[in-house]
Amino acid sequence: MAHYANIFEYETSLAGKGLNVGIVMSRFNQQIGEGLLTACVAELRQLGVAEGDIEIATVPGALEIPLVLQTMAQSDRFDALVALGAVIRGETYHFEVVSNDSCRAVMEVQLDTGIPVANGILTCESDDQALARSQEKGTDCARAVVEMVNLLRAIGEKPA
Repeated sequence: MAHYANIFEYETSLAGKGLNVGIVMSRFNQQIGEGLLTACVAELRQLGVAEGDIEIATVPGALEIPLVLQTMAQSDRFDALVALGAVIRGETYHFEVVSNDSCRAVMEVQLDTGIPVANGILTCESDDQALARSQEKGTDCARAVVEMVNLLRAIGEKPA
């Protein structure tokens, strides 16, 4: 990122030590969900989040994820949340409904509560596409929530 004279620029921080992270994973397309989860937890650990500061809840499918995220966010126990799952295109319109509504609801949780939520619900054409993306997406989600917590804290601490 370029530096600008006389303009305050927030630094990017991936320091996860002391953060409490909640993860909600869909059991539908479980093999993909487990791949996302493994990558996400590994990256959270790499960033300094202690295993004891990570909690995982599983739900039946992608449409159940937002309610559990919202409950976790309202508990005041988590600094950040991660949604993990996979919606694979089938032969009906149901794919679009689940993809769009789960994404919208995950975003609403984040905006309504002020708790960063990384949306790691993959929407893919096939199982192969989802499996190919699960490692990278799980890692990206971990990095995104740690960075967002630190950015929001820095904005709240910046003097006027």
